[in-house]
Amino acid sequence: MQLHRPGLTPRQLGRIGEDYAALWLRNRGWTIIDRNWRSRYGELDIIAIDRVGQLAFVEVKTRRSAHFGAPQDAVDAHKRMALRRAGLQWLQEHGRDVPHMGMRFDVLALSVLAGRRAPQIRHIPGAF
Repeated sequence: MQLHRPGLTPRQLGRIGEDYAALWLRNRGWTIIDRNWRSRYGELDIIAIDRVGQLAFVEVKTRRSAHFGAPQDAVDAHKRMALRRAGLQWLQEHGRDVPHMGMRFDVLALSVLAGRRAPQIRHIPGAF
């Protein structure tokens, strides 16, 4: 698996983690609407519709160790505010084009642990 490949830069690990997360969501019946959408407030990693039709802005965090805490801990108050603003901007530009029943912000935390074939995944729906 590429997530375990030695020598990955943090940026490469993050990008591969986002690819893995998108596939993980698709395999659970989600429809990916947009990825890596950029605004002046920052980037939205994954924008998707879940199985019940709710729009989810999914922030993906991938870590190789717990040295700096759990991956989801990186989504601090400043990051949450930036994601909310970016989400509102995305909705203003695209929301009418995507039928949905409500919206939320999720965190998908991937822990890439040595000796494990697949990353440990923690999906936190409605994280903030």
